[in-house]
Amino acid sequence: MCGIAGWVCYDRDVTAERGVLAAMTESMICRGPDSGGLWLETHVGLGHRRLAVIDVAGGAQPMAVEEDGRTVLVTVYSGEIYNYRELRVELEGLGHSLRTDSDTEVALHAYLEWGEEFTERLNGMYALALWDPHKEELLLVRDRMGIKPLYYYPIPGGVIFGSEPKAILAHPQVKAAVDAEGLAELLALAKTPGHAVYLGMRELRPGCILRVRRGCLAERQYWGLRSYAHTDDLDTTVGRIRALLEDIVARQLISDVPLCTLLSGGLDSSVITALAAQRLQASGAGPVQSFSLDFSGHVENFTPNVLRSTPDAPYAHALAGHVGSDHRDVLLDTAQLIDQANRDRVMAARDLPLGLDEADTDTSLYLLFRAIREHSTVALSGESADEVFAGYWWSHDPDSVHAETFPWLVKRPMLTGLFDAAKVDVAGYRSARYREALAEVPWLDGETGHEQRMREVSHLHLTRFLPFLLDRKDRASMASGLEVRVPFCDHRLVEYVFNIPWAMKTFDGREKSLLRAAARDVLPDVVAERVKSPYPTTQDPAYDDAVRAELGQLLADRDAPTRELLDLAAVHSAIARADNAELRPFAERVLALDRWLRAYDVSLEL
Repeated sequence: MCGIAGWVCYDRDVTAERGVLAAMTESMICRGPDSGGLWLETHVGLGHRRLAVIDVAGGAQPMAVEEDGRTVLVTVYSGEIYNYRELRVELEGLGHSLRTDSDTEVALHAYLEWGEEFTERLNGMYALALWDPHKEELLLVRDRMGIKPLYYYPIPGGVIFGSEPKAILAHPQVKAAVDAEGLAELLALAKTPGHAVYLGMRELRPGCILRVRRGCLAERQYWGLRSYAHTDDLDTTVGRIRALLEDIVARQLISDVPLCTLLSGGLDSSVITALAAQRLQASGAGPVQSFSLDFSGHVENFTPNVLRSTPDAPYAHALAGHVGSDHRDVLLDTAQLIDQANRDRVMAARDLPLGLDEADTDTSLYLLFRAIREHSTVALSGESADEVFAGYWWSHDPDSVHAETFPWLVKRPMLTGLFDAAKVDVAGYRSARYREALAEVPWLDGETGHEQRMREVSHLHLTRFLPFLLDRKDRASMASGLEVRVPFCDHRLVEYVFNIPWAMKTFDGREKSLLRAAARDVLPDVVAERVKSPYPTTQDPAYDDAVRAELGQLLADRDAPTRELLDLAAVHSAIARADNAELRPFAERVLALDRWLRAYDVSLEL
C-alpha cells in the first residue's frame, strides 16, 4: 500500500518544479513510511511514497521498464494485485523478462502486453498511474470497487493527481474551495461517484480509466455491475460462495510482512478470521493474529438500543477461542475520543469533515489502527459484507425499502434542516442524486416488483453507501501506515451475489442468509446466530456532554465559519428540545465542518 502523486503539464518544463512534486508526495508520507521516490521528464513528474508489503527489497517506485536503453513505461502504484503470481507466470510464458518479485512490475508488463484491457485480468485493489514517454500519455486506473482512492484536478495544459486531496492541494495552482454543491455533497449522506467536494477536483470513479493526452482528458468505464439470470439452486449457490470466499482469503493472505485480521465478533469479521485461521493452520504458518476494539466500561455498562443489541467483546472472544487466534483487545476511553490532537489527526487523514458516521467512530477507528500497526502491517477486514449480502436492518424494513430516497436515510435522525436552505439545498441535491443513482441500475429483463426493487437497493448500497466505508477505512488505516484488505469486495463475489434473487438471499428469513449458510461450519453457534450490530460507538454520557458543550462554544463564536451556513434560530430550538444523544449526530457534523473550514482555510464560494 502506498501513496501516489503526479503532475502532467504539456506547456511547461516540469523538471524545473521538482520541489512542487516533492511537496505533493511528502504530504502523504503516512501512506508510505518506508521509502519515497520521484521521476521527472519534461512534461511529467511522478511521486511515490511506499509501504513495503510485497518484495520489500525489490519493489521500490517509481518503477520503469526499459528496452534498448530507453524508458518505454513508468508507473507509480498503490494497492495490491492478488493474482500477480499467476499473471507473472503467464507473462513470462509470453516472453517478458521480470527482474523483481513485486506485483508492481507485473502491472507494468501486463499493460505492455494487453494495453488498456489489462484491467480485465487484475484481481485486487489498486490505483495506478502509467506514463508512456514515447506517446507522452498518462493513464490513471482505479480498481473496480474503488477500494483505493485516486483524485485528479484538470488544469490548462494537463492534470494534477494524487491518492488523497492533500497531495493535490499541496500544488500551488490549487486552492481549497467549496461551492454550494460541494457542501450539499458533504451533508447528503449518499456519496456521488466522481464527486470530490473540493471545487475543480474530481475523484476517478471506481472501475474507470482516465487517459490524458495533449489537449484532452478522456474518462471511460472498464467495469461495472451488470445483471444476468441466476440459474444455480440454493445448495450450489451456497457452495459457490464458500469456494469463492476460501479462494479470496487465500489470495489476500499473501504478504511479506506481519498480517492480522480485524475481529468484532460479528458474522462478517468472524468468517474472515475463521477462514484465515483455517488456511494458515493448513499451511503451517501458525495462528492468525486478531484485534478488536472496545471502550472502557462498555461491556459492564452496555445499554441495548435499536441498532446495537449486544456489545462486541464477548462474541469476539468466543470466535478467537474457537479458532485459536492470537487475540488482542484495543481498549479506548472517552478522553482519547475527545482529545483535540486525535481529532486533528483524523481530519488530516481524511482531508474532509465526517463521512457517514459520527466523529467518535472516525477517531476510534484511527486509534485502533494506530495500535494494530505496532504489531502488524496488513489487516483483513469484514467490510462490505453488509452491502454484498444485505445485512442492514433497513434492507428488510418495508418503509425504508419502498421510500423514494436512499433506504439508509429513511429512519435516520435527519437534522440537515438546521442548515440554511437558501445556501445549502441538501434535500433538493439528495433527491437529484437519488434519481441519478436509480438511472444507473442495470435492470434485468423480466424482473418486476419486489425483486426489481431489491436489485435497486443492492445497487444503491454498493455504489452510494459502501464508498463512505471504504474511504473511511483507507484514510484511517493509511494514516498509521497500515494496509487494510477487504475480501468481501472481490469483484467475482460481488458480481455473483448481486445477481442472486432476493428470495434466495433471505431464504431463512434473516439478514445475510447466504453468508451464514456458507460459513456456519467454521463458526461457534453464538457467533453464527448473532444479530447484526454496527461498528461500535461509545455510550459514555460524558462524551455526549462534551459534544454539546463544544457546540455551545462554537455557536458563541461569532467568527466561526459555519455560522453563516446555519439557521441559527432552528439550531438553538433543537438544542433546547433535544437530549444529548439526539443532538449528537448534528453537533458532530457541524463541529467537524467548522474544524475543516478552519484547518484547510477553505474558501466558501456560495
